[in-house]
Amino acid sequence: MAKLEGKVAFVTGGASGIGAASAAALAREGAAVVVSDLDGVRAEVLAETLAGAGALAMALTQDVTDETGWAKAVEAVEQRFGRLDIMVANAGVAVMGLVTEMTLAAWRRQTAINLDGVFLSAKYAIPAMRRAGSGSIIIMSSVAAFRGSAAFSGYCASKAGAHIFAKALALECAGIGDKVRVNSIHPGVIDTPLWDTIPLGNAGQQPRRIDANRMGHNDVPMGRAGTADEVAEAVVFLASDASSFMTGAELVLDGGMTAGAMPRKK
Repeated sequence: MAKLEGKVAFVTGGASGIGAASAAALAREGAAVVVSDLDGVRAEVLAETLAGAGALAMALTQDVTDETGWAKAVEAVEQRFGRLDIMVANAGVAVMGLVTEMTLAAWRRQTAINLDGVFLSAKYAIPAMRRAGSGSIIIMSSVAAFRGSAAFSGYCASKAGAHIFAKALALECAGIGDKVRVNSIHPGVIDTPLWDTIPLGNAGQQPRRIDANRMGHNDVPMGRAGTADEVAEAVVFLASDASSFMTGAELVLDGGMTAGAMPRKK
């Protein structure tokens, strides 16, 4: 039997990268999947692909920083599928730039998506999960929550905030006894489209592309970048009863980056 049969999962930033891989993996395990993304066209394409493979799926065009849309989004999911069991707060953005050169607008945009969006995901998912009887909230953080990275200070700050928010929220839910679990995932260098267009925080500068595979080879002890599918397997684990005694925890998927440094042959 599929691990998530009868469950309903909501994935923000679900149209590409880790979000798309997570949506596909959740659907494979029997969950009905809501593909939420600012790019509604791509979200619709993925939802149709999943439905064509036999899954229950729907698409939502959504800006995760817009609170007015959240209540409507969750209401639409409950009307369509009758419940909400899993929230994957995955939508995120990385902005590159030195602190002295980054605009306040760029800082705030990144924080709004990476931190405010996570807060709103949880705020509106938890009441629906309580109505369903239980739930799993999975917050997509990063190894940047544990270690600094020059020119990515805003990204590190937002992901560290999401990490400790997950722990505090896990305690909140456990204390209430609502059977809602909250955990975070911390990917390292993962080969996704995120790296193709890293926006710069300096006004008027063009986005920069970073070669994730080269970075994986140079910086990851295992010698390669990870894949979105590998992260999606962790999402399935935290969404399922296999992790029923886990809350307030983190799963680190970084090929050994946070373990320390090691010399490696070219």
